[in-house]
Formats: sequence, structure tokens, C-alpha cells
Amino acid sequence: MSEMPYGIGEGPATRVSLSIPEGTAEAIRRRVGKREFSAFITGAVERELRGQILDEYLADYERRNGPVSEPEQERARKIFDEVFAEEGGWPAAS
Repeated sequence: MSEMPYGIGEGPATRVSLSIPEGTAEAIRRRVGKREFSAFITGAVERELRGQILDEYLADYERRNGPVSEPEQERARKIFDEVFAEEGGWPAAS
């Protein structure tokens, strides 16, 4: 696999082909309209990739340091909530 020249969400748009169930495609069209279909898919894929990277990081951290304690988890939630609130991004963790 070659080195990525761009990070997630960076670089020029590139055309790709994908297949998804018609019901899923129709639900997306109803929610965002035909013109925003690609942006919706792009956002969903970027969130999934970032989530997988975070999962991999946490698994590696726990392998090296043991389980994350409850106080550490709560501290992380607060940090994520603050960062995402500043960016107007993800909703606060529950």
C-alpha cells in the first residue's frame, strides 16, 4: 500500500463507484437531497475512518498500559465534548 499524500478529508475530490442497497440510497436522498448525496457519504466515511483509528489507538494504549480507568474515561469524555462543542461538531457524549 502506498503512502497517503493527504489526510482524511483533505485533497481534491476523486470519483469512485460504490454499491449500496437501494433502500439505503433512497433514505439518504430523502434526508439530504440528491445534490448533497456525495457530501453525506463522504462525511459518514470520514467519521467511520476516524472512529476506527481511535479504536486502534485505544486498543494499543490498553495493550501497553492496561485498561483505561473510569476517571480517565470521564476526563476523556469531557475533553472530547469541549473540543467538539468548539468545532460545532459531534454532539456531547452521554
